[in-house]
Amino acid sequence: MSAEQPQQLPDTSAISFPDPGNQGEWFTYLVRVFPHHTDYYGVVWHGTYLTWMEEARVEYLRSVGVPYEDLVALGCDLLVVELSVRYHRALRLGAEAILKTRIFQTNGVRLCSDYLLESNDGKELYLSATTVLVPIDSDRGKIMRKLPPTVKDALAKITKFTA
Repeated sequence: MSAEQPQQLPDTSAISFPDPGNQGEWFTYLVRVFPHHTDYYGVVWHGTYLTWMEEARVEYLRSVGVPYEDLVALGCDLLVVELSVRYHRALRLGAEAILKTRIFQTNGVRLCSDYLLESNDGKELYLSATTVLVPIDSDRGKIMRKLPPTVKDALAKITKFTA
């Protein structure tokens, strides 16, 4: 009786993140792996990546003049309605990496963000992801038909944004 070999996952090092064209400039955000980001084996827990993605997106908006607290004061919240994540390689305790993100519009008020988490030298790809967000009127709980003008103007700085 022979022991079965465990199934091996395909190598993902050759996978490249698709370039959707002129969708805006990449914003870079440094992440450091602390103990609370990892599991018992020192590997980053999968949910930590989502937290880093949100932090990078919020900082990106702040960098173009849209602090998230201002959105909240306007009665606007950005809710994630779609999320796609591809984990390419494990990130471990003590590591540093660069999370790149860019925001672009697909249609109407939908905001899409692409993410790439790479080693500092750009040679290792740890994660690629996409999110789709929609603005919600906090009081009514409904999708806004238009973005607040300050948000629309700020997004126009980083991409060909029309709403």
